[in-house]
Amino acid sequence: MNSNVFIIAEVGVNHNGSLEMAKKLIDIAGEAGVDAVKFQTFKSYQVMLPHTPKAVYQTKNTDIKETQYEMVKKLELSHQMHFILKEYCLRQHIQFLSTPFDLDSLDFLVHILHLPIIKMASGEITNAPLLLKAASCGKKIILSTGMSTLGDIEEALGVLAFGYIEGKKKNTIPSRESFKKAYYSELGQKFLHKNMTLLHCTTEYPAPFKESNLRVLKTLRQCFGLPVGFSDHTLGIALPLAAVALGAIVIEKHITLDRNLPGPDHRASLEPRELLQMVQGIRQIEEALGNPYKKPGPSELKNQKVARKSIVAACNIQKGELFTEENLTVKRPGEGLSPLQFWDLIGKIAPKSYLENEVII
Repeated sequence: MNSNVFIIAEVGVNHNGSLEMAKKLIDIAGEAGVDAVKFQTFKSYQVMLPHTPKAVYQTKNTDIKETQYEMVKKLELSHQMHFILKEYCLRQHIQFLSTPFDLDSLDFLVHILHLPIIKMASGEITNAPLLLKAASCGKKIILSTGMSTLGDIEEALGVLAFGYIEGKKKNTIPSRESFKKAYYSELGQKFLHKNMTLLHCTTEYPAPFKESNLRVLKTLRQCFGLPVGFSDHTLGIALPLAAVALGAIVIEKHITLDRNLPGPDHRASLEPRELLQMVQGIRQIEEALGNPYKKPGPSELKNQKVARKSIVAACNIQKGELFTEENLTVKRPGEGLSPLQFWDLIGKIAPKSYLENEVII
């Protein structure tokens, strides 16, 4: 990731199990100018029990009769599809990312697909075995923090710090105490600052604006001293733009071909034109943020004389006459004495005669 905002178009499971639909979404993301397209990698039987109920939002957007397991089983991407989609992304100069939801999927993404960045979902923030293994691989990690308290996040960062420190050495037995020690250690903090990005997130689809709490971006940055971003599930593009203005360096947003498609996440996703508008808006905002130094820009300097004013004669003034508040006024352009010198002239003798509206120099 560079100094620009890193924009992730989250396909997730919005491919509906179709390779062709996944490719179309990559095409849309490429045309919009995103940095990365993200999918989800999982084996349903390793992620959830067969009787796991659906979330409320999933029930609203999918077949009410099927279980969550039955729903996600249809949305699994095969390993072969991963290879095809990664190559398809590379041809479009887009980074391929995916979120692992189980240990085998993490192994596949790291050791077979060789992804440089691992994106961890909000639901995995307490999944210590998965976090530990992800960090022990030494990869950069983007961690979403939906449904979490600051304490939850600190504990997760402790697991990650421990994983980065210990790697594959396994010199220390994992425990909550060893995680805490790793988090507060100088080496642990060094690894976290080198590798971690935290994403603020509200885990609801679509997320209510009133629960989005964008000020949390500042809180996360102050509490953990790490780069922060925003994984957005609200409708529209207003909040990602606001998050960039508040300092987010990563923006993640779900995309879809059509919000009316069947599936759990389409309703809270951007359609193609909206994605393009979001990317363009982010690029404009990051350019507009500029630097914190208040001074005239090059485009402003040429306007100074036109927009500012000078001291001018309010009426004809004879040589030797005293300057007064009645015979002096202020008008454009700013080619003569600055109005800041107005009172310096009051009571002084005019060195020459001035016609009405003549600039005092």
